[in-house]
Amino acid sequence: MNKITSKKYFIPIFICLAIVIGAAYFYLFASLAKDGKTYYLYIDGDDNIDSIYARLDTMTTSAGMSAFSMLARHDGYAEKIIQGRYAVKPGIGALRLLRNLKNGTQTPLHLTIPSVRTTDKLAAVLGNKLQIDSLELVKELTNPATCSRYGLDTLTIACLFIPNTYDVYWTISAKELLDRMQKESRTFWNEDRRRKAKALGMTEVQIITLASIVDEETANNDEKPMVAQMYLNRLREDMPLQADPTVKFALKQFELKRIYHGQLSVNSPFNTYRNKGLPPGPIRIPTVAGIDAVLNHANHDYLYMCAKEDFSGTHNFAKTYEEHLQNAKRYSDALNKHGIK
Repeated sequence: MNKITSKKYFIPIFICLAIVIGAAYFYLFASLAKDGKTYYLYIDGDDNIDSIYARLDTMTTSAGMSAFSMLARHDGYAEKIIQGRYAVKPGIGALRLLRNLKNGTQTPLHLTIPSVRTTDKLAAVLGNKLQIDSLELVKELTNPATCSRYGLDTLTIACLFIPNTYDVYWTISAKELLDRMQKESRTFWNEDRRRKAKALGMTEVQIITLASIVDEETANNDEKPMVAQMYLNRLREDMPLQADPTVKFALKQFELKRIYHGQLSVNSPFNTYRNKGLPPGPIRIPTVAGIDAVLNHANHDYLYMCAKEDFSGTHNFAKTYEEHLQNAKRYSDALNKHGIK
């Protein structure tokens, strides 16, 4: 065969081979995601290959779905299903997705710890974001033995949670989550924060407990150091804190707009009208701003505060009880004027 004849056959063969390789590459490696969007495939213990196919079919192109099902069938994936949260995003082809699913290579999610008032609410929020059953998490958070493992009790276990955002896997267990929160808490309480807490003569739990009251008193971050100092002044003077939010917590009536005299006598260790000092634990998971407001408190000698009559969410501060009564009357008159009960 001469060179011309050889070249005559080689070129068509090369073109065919290139087409086959290109088609195979497109079939196996082309982006699966439909419409160029990112989707997340959640696989739990009740899933099987059919339910996974059905879910993927809503996320992928028809060609991508065909390639994935072919690969999964020949690889025996139906017998190797691993639970998790997996990204189906632009750039990921059938072969890579199958490899991720087989190896359990999950895509972490951004978990934000919410600043909520109760462990029930915390468990409900986390249960909606993670595979953890919320009832299981409530059980752990109310288990004295579990709390003791982290140096806390059922009234202070909320102190373990610092409301930042963390990358975690969807399948994280309750124990793994609590262990992670302990690690993050230790990181949060760095040398500077621990030094400031020591200067106040307070433990981390006490700082968090006071911060939870500060957060309930005002959403204005600029005012929080002022509020924190007022309560620190009261603690120093051995005065009851008389914080209305602790009464709401004791009553479990968080929607109250005003507190009446009869409600101040509720028999609860959280009622700071009846009991001096800090309550036995936080009345919510405080914000980082609230915690830092206590650690970086303002310097003043006010002992009283009352919400401003303009309903701005900020407060009038007073040094004497007489001044406070005047502030309180203005606020009470404003409530009555607006029909707030």
